[in-house]
Amino acid sequence: MPERDRPAEDMRLLVQSIRDCAIFMLDPLGRVVSWNAGAQRIKGYAAEEIIGRHFSVFYPANDVAAGRPATELAVAAADDQWEEEGWRVRKDGTRFWAGVVITALRDEHGGLRGFGKVTRDLTERRSMARALDERGMLLARLIEAQERERRRIANDVHGDTIQSMVAVGMRLRLLESRLRDSPLPGEYADAVHGIDEAVDAAADRLRELAFRLRPPEEGLVASLAAYMETVMAGTGVRCELAADLDAEPPAEAAITVFRICQEALTNVARHAGAASVTVSLVSLDRGVHVRVRDDGVGLARPGGQAGHFGLVEMRERAETAGGWWDVKGERGAGTTVEFWVPAVPRRLP
Repeated sequence: MPERDRPAEDMRLLVQSIRDCAIFMLDPLGRVVSWNAGAQRIKGYAAEEIIGRHFSVFYPANDVAAGRPATELAVAAADDQWEEEGWRVRKDGTRFWAGVVITALRDEHGGLRGFGKVTRDLTERRSMARALDERGMLLARLIEAQERERRRIANDVHGDTIQSMVAVGMRLRLLESRLRDSPLPGEYADAVHGIDEAVDAAADRLRELAFRLRPPEEGLVASLAAYMETVMAGTGVRCELAADLDAEPPAEAAITVFRICQEALTNVARHAGAASVTVSLVSLDRGVHVRVRDDGVGLARPGGQAGHFGLVEMRERAETAGGWWDVKGERGAGTTVEFWVPAVPRRLP
């Protein structure tokens, strides 16, 4: 190798061997043209799998739909650089919190040759920072207060309201029996019977509400297993729970995971028309990564029904906890609810 080419080759070898950062080049259209060891480690793609593909594959679907990849390249081309932090997607579909710098690369005449892109995985740093910040501590206290209130309401509903309704039902049945034995027209007894059935149905709905309000008390996995068994009873849906957790998550993370799974499983039981549902929990990036998959009717539209309260609630819970949430599923091909929340203990004063 000519001596004059050695610095360039040394620089190439240096960039290729760096593992802490994803460092790669894009052509002017945003297609990947180089790939280093750090990019493979962080994003999960081997060079032969990704070179030639558009870099938008690294972005969540909602960002792609909003045109963010093209916007970032346009800004980098105009201002010479784009820098941000945000969610990016690995090959396996999981997300990580990334620090990203895109730099325009120009020839000696100022013509755009492409872009240099440096990505760092900041998920752990972000999780640790949130464990210490005021917002994180407030969230932990808020979740604790919410669960106390849920427990109180559940106890009140189960111990007072439902018992009162049961007593009303017993009196209505006694009244119906007496009306059946009286000379009054049968329509009176039928009317009382209808009221009794309505009271029973309302009591059943309140029992379900009280059950859903109760916080998990046996550990995350045991609580989810118990909830799955109860909510799917009588539906014919086969259930599977697979957990590979390093340890029991902190209380606020466990409650967030449980509540999101609770909503997802309730949707499966009521609306999916599924034969089976699988919940998987895995420790990932100092957090809990969860997938709830069913083989039911799928989604009427990508991303679910806009404004659907249950979907909005799941997303807000995950994002408020510092994580992310997504739902996928083509019509007739089942649905997958996927999310991740950090599981770093809050350091409360």
